Amino acid sequence: MNQTTHSTAPGSSPIGVHLSNAHVRWGAEVLFDGLNITLATGQWTCLLGPSGVGKSMLLRLILGLSAAKPGISGVVECSDGAALPGRVSYMAQRDLLMPWLSVIQNVCIGSRFRGEQQNFEAAHAHLKAVGLSDSVDAMPATLSGGMRQRAALARTLMEDHPVVLMDEPFSALDAITRVRLQDMAAEALKGRTVLLVTHDPLEALRLGHSIHVMSGRPARVDEPLVLSSDVPRHVDDGEILALQGELLHRLAEAVE
Repeated sequence: MNQTTHSTAPGSSPIGVHLSNAHVRWGAEVLFDGLNITLATGQWTCLLGPSGVGKSMLLRLILGLSAAKPGISGVVECSDGAALPGRVSYMAQRDLLMPWLSVIQNVCIGSRFRGEQQNFEAAHAHLKAVGLSDSVDAMPATLSGGMRQRAALARTLMEDHPVVLMDEPFSALDAITRVRLQDMAAEALKGRTVLLVTHDPLEALRLGHSIHVMSGRPARVDEPLVLSSDVPRHVDDGEILALQGELLHRLAEAVE
């Protein structure tokens, strides 16, 4: 995958990201061919679509994890002209906490892997922001699923990157916990450029400024549904009620 060669420090001003002309071939099967998507600066872009259509592969392309592999190509460009590597965080469906480390040690794991000094003061602040200030020394096995995902969110915030990619991070939670985590994430990630892959139309409508549906083989990304109000939106927000029918119609067409 082609990347520009400049770099800037993490935590810099918000940036937009554009993936263009993405092509992925697995054997005889073409997953993407000329796929494009834009992540607007400082906003949430939500991506829905059938299982197996390529949503997680799209995240991998943006992250650069599939760069230089045979049959895979594309161009990732940032709005400031600098390269994306070193300025993007990733939050997965599973919390991926190290079971032998405490919560605060897990939050600092990135700096530990890089051989940097661990900033426990910042980690405390992020854990407080996600409601885990009383669990900093707890072990992951003692936490509920919602608490574990809050720790994963704090770990994501600890990286202090302007772009955050999220792959169904709330899908395993019960409905009430999921809504609470959505609210926390929307507040904690305000001003950052976020791409959220989700199977939940209501989640997309609560959090997305732009909502895309991916479908087909080779996969394509449709024109976005654009919402103007700030996030997170209440479930009875007028924009949600007005657009949920159209979004469900697009999803139904995507699986036909």
